Amino acid sequence: MGKPLSNDLRERVVGAVLSGWSRRRAASRFGVSPSSAIRWVAAWRATGSCWRRPMGGDRRSQPLEEHAEAILAAVDQTPDITIEELRTVLAEQDVIASHGAVWNLLARHGLTVKKRRRMPASRSAPM
Repeated sequence: MGKPLSNDLRERVVGAVLSGWSRRRAASRFGVSPSSAIRWVAAWRATGSCWRRPMGGDRRSQPLEEHAEAILAAVDQTPDITIEELRTVLAEQDVIASHGAVWNLLARHGLTVKKRRRMPASRSAPM
């Protein structure tokens, strides 16, 4: 994934558009795509800022924080519970969550999802 363009460049493009240039002409002049110039000007007009926003990170499991208490209680009650079983617990509360969202919530609270083997590994044959 690439890095976002600098805030200085964004401000220069927006400044050129606000001074009367078209978005496409400003984009061509500063070497950015027209769609970027259009988005930056729209952001400027909507919020007064065209600065870059944080990239990446987990956005899907944040809404699950409301239900973290129920999830952690289910893990405390059954330490060997699987993520799919946790999704079933959430579905009973009319909460739909993806596998990855539940995984990220558990990781954020310091819990692992790796389970122990049911028996020791065999020396004579691979398991």
